[in-house]
Amino acid sequence: MNEAPPLPASLTQVAPARWRAVRGVLTDIDDTLTRHGAIEPAARDALRQLSVAGVPVIAITGRPMGWSEPFVRDGTLPAIVAENGAVALFREGDALRVEFAQDEATRHANRARLQQVATRIVREVPGATISPDSVGRATDIAFDHSEFVHLDSPSIDRVVAIMHAEGLNATVSSIHINGWLGSHTKFTGAQWAVRRLLGRELEREIEHWVYVGDSTNDQAMFARFPLSVGVANLMHFAAQLTVWPAYLTCGERGAGFAEVADALLAARAG
Repeated sequence: MNEAPPLPASLTQVAPARWRAVRGVLTDIDDTLTRHGAIEPAARDALRQLSVAGVPVIAITGRPMGWSEPFVRDGTLPAIVAENGAVALFREGDALRVEFAQDEATRHANRARLQQVATRIVREVPGATISPDSVGRATDIAFDHSEFVHLDSPSIDRVVAIMHAEGLNATVSSIHINGWLGSHTKFTGAQWAVRRLLGRELEREIEHWVYVGDSTNDQAMFARFPLSVGVANLMHFAAQLTVWPAYLTCGERGAGFAEVADALLAARAG
């Protein structure tokens, strides 16, 4: 019988010296920074304070390119990797730069295939609803399970099974089921963004980066980062987790992210 993985420690157990060694923060967006799709005031203030302190924050999300664009344009974040590693958006002065992990021909071919799979899912899974933000998607498909409609667990599993049977990668976030073609992931997207934005190699300094997330689709990132943090609402998915972050905040969503920023900045000030 396999033993359950250990539960994460309290964020308060991170030593100040470890916070002082941090070079940057990588974070999910939905239900890590946001509530109902809007960045919470505590998270927005934390992002501002980190920026003033010179701590880079890069968001890595399953949300689409179009949805992510305003947060980079208005300076909330200097960079977002969207669509699970497929699209990178950077702010360069007053301009927005968008780059893709796949070339245009590949994206065009994949788009037709993804639409075929989406049509099958809608036909075969009662209640399966394409996410409203899909108009802004360039490289994947997404089905809503908790943002505006509810899809039960067996139906979520059926959507994932169809995606896998059709050769797609699939993940389940706190609100969506995402499917895509290609080898990109949240981690390859993070590597790309750190290299592109800062000219550094993430894998060589991974112990100096924090990753913050909230759901089952963050497990691969939790496994990669020694200093990985779950905001408290991660516990809503406790029964589904096989990989836990190293630490857990007391607060949920934006308040939890603010705890991370507060601890990091307090250690630097001390």
